[in-house]
Order: sequence, then C-alpha cells, then structure tokens
Amino acid sequence: MKEKALSADEVMRILEETRARDYSYDRFFSTMCTQPHPIAVRAHDMFLETNLGDPGLFPGVADLEQRVVQMLGEMLGCPNAAGYISTGGTESNIQAIRAARNEAGKKNGNIVVPESAHFSFDKIGDLLCLEVRKAELDESLKVDVGSVESQVDDNTVALVGIAGTTEFGQVDPIEDLAKIAVDRGIHLHVDAAFGGFVLPFLEGDWRWDFRVPGVSSITIDPHKMGMSTIPAGGLLFRGQDCLSALETETHYLTKARQASLTGTRSGAVAAATYAVMMHLGQEGFREMVRHCMDLTHHLVSSARQIGVEPVIEPIMNVVALQVPSTAKVREELMKRDWHVSMTREPRRALRLILMNHVTEENIDLFLQDLQTILQR
Repeated sequence: MKEKALSADEVMRILEETRARDYSYDRFFSTMCTQPHPIAVRAHDMFLETNLGDPGLFPGVADLEQRVVQMLGEMLGCPNAAGYISTGGTESNIQAIRAARNEAGKKNGNIVVPESAHFSFDKIGDLLCLEVRKAELDESLKVDVGSVESQVDDNTVALVGIAGTTEFGQVDPIEDLAKIAVDRGIHLHVDAAFGGFVLPFLEGDWRWDFRVPGVSSITIDPHKMGMSTIPAGGLLFRGQDCLSALETETHYLTKARQASLTGTRSGAVAAATYAVMMHLGQEGFREMVRHCMDLTHHLVSSARQIGVEPVIEPIMNVVALQVPSTAKVREELMKRDWHVSMTREPRRALRLILMNHVTEENIDLFLQDLQTILQR
C-alpha cells in the first residue's frame, strides 16, 4: 500500500488497464460460467453490502435466500427442501459429504464416486479424511453400477452420482444408484452443478433429482446455467435433518446456529439468483436451454462435415470432439484466441461448452480454424 493516496480517477485507470488484460467471453468455449443476466447484475449491486452470515441484521435478503431455496426445491422435485446459497459446486459438494459423514458417525469412512467426478471430491477426501473410491465408467461414460456396488462396504458414508459431468455432460443412472443407497442406508448425493439448470428444461423425463427416492442432496449452481452472478452455488437437502448435521453454535451473531461452511456470505448473489429466476421463469429458462441446445446441435453437425465426431452424442450443451494430437490442436486453437479445454485420459478430446454467450457465427469461425489446423 502506498503512503499517499491516489485519486479515484487514477485508481480507476489502473483497474481499467488491468481489466483489459482479461479475455472476452465471446471466444470462450471452455467455461461453464457465462455473462450474468442484466437483472442479476442490478440485483447484485442493490444488495452488495448484505451479509447472509448474520441474517438477523439483513432479514430482507435472508428471506430472498429462502425463497430461492424453495424455488430450487420445487424445480428439483422437493418443495420442502432445506439448504442455502453457497459459493459454488465445490463448497456444496464438501458440505453434502460432510453432512453424510456426520450423520453416519463412522471413522475411517469412504465415499464412492464416478471416475468422471469433479476434482472437488479429491479435495473432499483430503479435508474430511475420507477415502475416495472411484468407480469405473461404462462405454457411454456413465458410472458403471456394478463397479459402484463392488466398492461399497460397511464404512461407505456416501455415494455420488453426476447429473451433467464436467467433461462430457453425461448423466449417471441415478435411479440405480438410489436403489443401492436405499438398500444399504447410505446418503446419495447428486452433483448437478451444471446440469441442475439444464435437465429440468430439456425434452424427455430425466429422473435424477428428488423425485427419485433415495436422493439425499443435490448441488446446483445458479452462476452457471442459472445466469446469476459469481459466486452463487446451491446446496439442497431432502429434509432439515441433513442440514442440521452441519450446524455449529454462533455465540455472538443474530442467529444461534449456522449450517454454512463460510461465515460471512454475500447476500448479493442470493438476490441476483432470485431476480433471474423470477424474471425468466420456467418459460425463459426453457427458451435459453433450447437456444444452447440448438448451438450444440449446430456445432456437432458442422463438425461432422469436416470429419470430426463427438465422443458421445451430447446429452446437454457439453461437447467432446475427437481430434488427433488433442493437446497440440488445443495449443494451436489457443494461439488463434479460441479458449477451449481438454478431457482427461483415456478419452482425451477437445471439450466445448455451448453457453448463452456463444454465437453460431463464432462456432463457424472456430470450425474453420479447426479444419485448417487439422489439414496441416
């Protein structure tokens, strides 16, 4: 920190120069986040200084958070769900497994997750002193139920299924996992950080949420396909008992007990999420998902015209394209200012997310560059 103050104009000039170094969403194919809806930005600014960690001082925004939890619960098949707005999928996953561990009360516990699980579960194993057992995937890149069953034992405190895997957008057989969970009396957590705001608005009857008996908790991120501001995650439990397993006494705050992982929590993101959900409604989200799926289908059909196939037929707006020498191709694309990522071995592929900020024009330009690189 400097001894003497800088003028506000000088500080803003530094910030503007620094912000200009950030890349533009226009050419992002690698991120599951997107530009927030304008009404989310307005709501965020309105509640900027509010703190959900001390709700008695901010009863208005605390009420908004509960309204969001109720709306999310209704969307996911459980109007009476309990939960809160977290900082994102990692925190929600940590808290879901922590609740499961606390309820089970077992030492030397383990969790069984798919090989396709988000890397947050590796953090969870470290933080919560749990063994993370990774079940194999089948040919369609869903978790293999037989592999899950083979790894469950008396010390298993939770099973995890993914509804919209980070790399392939695949949906695990949640109903089959739920049968195992119910039979063994094990907590089943569904990580739908990305898919939570996609699957409810896709055609077809996707059964992966609280409508499936045995699903205990769900992660869903409003700051992804929910069009909210960052950091807005969501953690829902089927009932209050699981949430209560996370509570600790807060002796000097306006509420006696607190279940969230973080103490101070931004009320602004809860307000932003409420604003988007109320403004768009199911109709608006359905239209947005349809638009993203149209982009997805356009990408896949156009890629096929240049001889490039997806690893699997996309379930949602996540596409993995099979190309030779994937790492080198990605490097060349990045040189042309296309921001793409890769999936892990053994299914190494270019990973693209077709978010609302993507345009058909940029898809076509991207594929032109990809074709040029592949023909070298």
